[in-house]
Amino acid sequence: MKKTAENAQRPHSFLSQTDPELAALFDAFAFGEVAASSRLEDRTRCIAVLAALIGCQGVGEFEVMLPGALDAGVSAEEVKEIVYQAVAYLGMGRVLPFLNAVNGILRARGVKLPLEGQARTTAENRLEEGERVQVEIFGEGMRGFSKTGRETNGLVNKWLSDNCFGDYYTRGGLNCKQRELITFCFLAAQGGCEPQLISHAQANMRIGNDREFLIDVVSQCLPYIGYPRSLNALRCVNEAAKK
Repeated sequence: MKKTAENAQRPHSFLSQTDPELAALFDAFAFGEVAASSRLEDRTRCIAVLAALIGCQGVGEFEVMLPGALDAGVSAEEVKEIVYQAVAYLGMGRVLPFLNAVNGILRARGVKLPLEGQARTTAENRLEEGERVQVEIFGEGMRGFSKTGRETNGLVNKWLSDNCFGDYYTRGGLNCKQRELITFCFLAAQGGCEPQLISHAQANMRIGNDREFLIDVVSQCLPYIGYPRSLNALRCVNEAAKK
């Protein structure tokens, strides 16, 4: 699709020949009414929307939105880290199509792949570093978490520490607040994860992504994930705030 000033505000103008009414309706709502209501920086808004689209499996819309996100200042490294971290929350089976989409769009823009590595842990310290991040985000109650739950959860609690947090959260490219933001978006958009969503809403608030910020995030993601999941996410945010 040829880039024009008009297309910058109408990313779905490619539908003008087949579905002009829907394209006009959606773009006016998402990029007019909804975007105008936000206090988020453009980059933060784009990061949230990209994460939500992965969460709801909207790979076609992800391909529509990614060029605009890159134009808004989201870096190739940040996009890659959003996709990489999604593996921990959605599984590779649901994330691989998004990685392929990112690679195709980055190559088309002349970005040389692979990008510079962002790993910050080793096989020897990933468990220790993962637990450190868990404590930083969730509090002292997480210290020693990797050693708990063997009778009921097998090794899953250990893997949460060394893999989810030790392998992914410690990486460069995104800071801790951004990583908790995208986790919140993954969970809200895929639905059926309300207990985890409440926990991560609390974690977001604990590290500075406050209730009003999260409500704004859900509002900006609503056009892409729909009203039911958005309302569920808002309920989880408000429940987390009460706790």
